[in-house]
Amino acid sequence: MSIESFISQYGLAAIFLGAAFEGETSVVTGGLLAHQHLLPLVGSAVAAVTGSFFADQLFFFAGRHYRDTKRVRRIAEKPAFAKALDTLDRHPTIFILGFRFLYGLRTISPIAIGTSHIPARTFVVLNAISALVWGVVFTAIGYVFGDGLIELVDKVMPKQKLVGVAILVAVAALVIAAIRFWRGRHARKAAPQPTVSPDRSR
Repeated sequence: MSIESFISQYGLAAIFLGAAFEGETSVVTGGLLAHQHLLPLVGSAVAAVTGSFFADQLFFFAGRHYRDTKRVRRIAEKPAFAKALDTLDRHPTIFILGFRFLYGLRTISPIAIGTSHIPARTFVVLNAISALVWGVVFTAIGYVFGDGLIELVDKVMPKQKLVGVAILVAVAALVIAAIRFWRGRHARKAAPQPTVSPDRSR
């Protein structure tokens, strides 16, 4: 079986799982592969949308039905969990629509929402809308912005296009990782630092 056939046969399943448990890199990769006609564009977007939707539904129901288990309790002790609940209380609709776009809150947020008062039906609707936007946007990024990079690959490596695609995927992963690192570092700097009370015992 050729590499092209292997990607064509298993690529959508890989995008589905990547969108569910990894994030944007897998979805952008799907867009790049669609640009190379190794995967269908619509199929890549659908795999990204459904993978993200079902994973967050799973996390939501885990928070709702297993909130008293040790594992969920450990997750609830993390600072990000309290941050998610605080934002949810202040802006419930906006937060549910946008949490998958926020650094450090992608996985923990649906669990936190599951432990809240938000009705399951409300979450399903808003989660579907958010997953649709997220999946389509990041698939489109890989497809549209891959155009110029693919042309560059054709000029530099005309006989090794698949190797060029692999390089593009690696570059996309590095760029997204760098953005995540920068946003996380910026968020930590912006967070208020705890104040130390002066020792009055002397």
